[in-house]
Amino acid sequence: MDTGEVRPQTCAVANFYGPSCSFYLIDSEDQVPMRTRKLLGLGILLWLFGARVCAQQEAPASPGPDARYKVDGLVVVGHPDDDIEVAAYLAKMIEQQHKHFAVVYTTRGNSGGNAVGYEQSAALADVREMEARHSLATYGIGNAWFLRGSDTPGADVLHSLEAWGHGQALEEVVRLVRLTRPEVILTWLPDYVVGENHEDHQGAGVLATEAFDLAANPLAFPEQVTAPRNRLNISNYGEGLRPWQPKKIYYFSDAMHFDFFKGKGPEYRTSEISPSRKIPYSQLAAEAWSHYRTQNDFTDAQLKEFTESPVRFIFGKSLVGGTPVNDIFEGVGPAAIGYVRPRGYEPQSPELAFELGGPWAFYRAFWSAHNIEHLADLYPPEAQVAPGESLWVPLLIRNDTDAPKKVTLRAVLPAGWSERRDAAVYSVEPHDCYPVQLTVTPPESDKSRWQTLAWEATADGRKIGTVTLRVDVVGNGLPQ
Repeated sequence: MDTGEVRPQTCAVANFYGPSCSFYLIDSEDQVPMRTRKLLGLGILLWLFGARVCAQQEAPASPGPDARYKVDGLVVVGHPDDDIEVAAYLAKMIEQQHKHFAVVYTTRGNSGGNAVGYEQSAALADVREMEARHSLATYGIGNAWFLRGSDTPGADVLHSLEAWGHGQALEEVVRLVRLTRPEVILTWLPDYVVGENHEDHQGAGVLATEAFDLAANPLAFPEQVTAPRNRLNISNYGEGLRPWQPKKIYYFSDAMHFDFFKGKGPEYRTSEISPSRKIPYSQLAAEAWSHYRTQNDFTDAQLKEFTESPVRFIFGKSLVGGTPVNDIFEGVGPAAIGYVRPRGYEPQSPELAFELGGPWAFYRAFWSAHNIEHLADLYPPEAQVAPGESLWVPLLIRNDTDAPKKVTLRAVLPAGWSERRDAAVYSVEPHDCYPVQLTVTPPESDKSRWQTLAWEATADGRKIGTVTLRVDVVGNGLPQ
């Protein structure tokens, strides 16, 4: 008797209600009436059609980078209030050209004096962060990030990088470059200069330069550019950023000899009137400074001179052409560019050499590695020391030959200067360096004067080099 019953036994046929994973099994064709067989055949056709449609369906669009944080320029500085150095320029670009800027502070300003109250250390950092946010808001910047570096007073950039944890700090700056995708980076000059000469300023410039050259390299902190497995779920890993290559980098400085930088990059007047506020941009910068009440160390005359001076930049490098003194955004288009490999470190040829050590030796290699070696031509090595105080001077004897060397040092100092070091002759092994640590002390009579110090090195009966250092004998409140 033909009952039309379909039993799950032998032949696999797809559920005819649509493309799914359900199946009916029947014993044999003879047990299935014609009407049922037709319906099953139609079901197979529908399932095949649905599967084909699914195979041709496009995947949803991949979400792009978060557009809320895209900027034209990223300012990387050391402390809350450093942004005032370029505030007049930023205010003008924001108002007149509708540029977007963000700021990265490598410290939260946790040390120093407090002109308002007793708050110090972590509490002072909390106060200064809010001062910075309120200050930035006065001229149109809403996004700022504060890294975890400690405020380290001094002049040696290597001290700041050590205190901050160089690798961790660099990772954070690279992350923020990839998040904000700036066309241009503006930062402190990476050089040892006489002026305020703060090592944290220099450290910010070093990190910004390194991040400029690393952010587009997917092998630099690759976890940052790894896509998360499921961005809508918890317990993910991979930060989901994109590699990003900034197009230009420029520097600024608070060095004493401001005029040295004239013609080394673009310059912007601060006397131009804001169309909306009807006051000069210099006054906008002064109003922004007024929010840094804990650091109220400017007299009215000093503040006027500071804010009314032109904003002068030092050209770093451009990957989109242009000339050093033209506008910062010259040649910058909307399209992203690919990774551009920097020169990188190149070992020196085998020789016996004598040079300034410490930060000076670092910068010579750093500038060359990052294709900004023209910064070495700004001015010769210099330092600053208060009358009667001691200045640390690191010297470096480098022996890249295959034989040990004995090197003799001789100081050539101005009258009245004293020197303290452990020896006059140094044994340097093959392919090794000998760091000579010494201090010099100027007489009180040299106050407010520049003096040139020199050291000569000889080996095997011949001179191998002379090191000179210009020193300004004046105090600036920072240990040198």
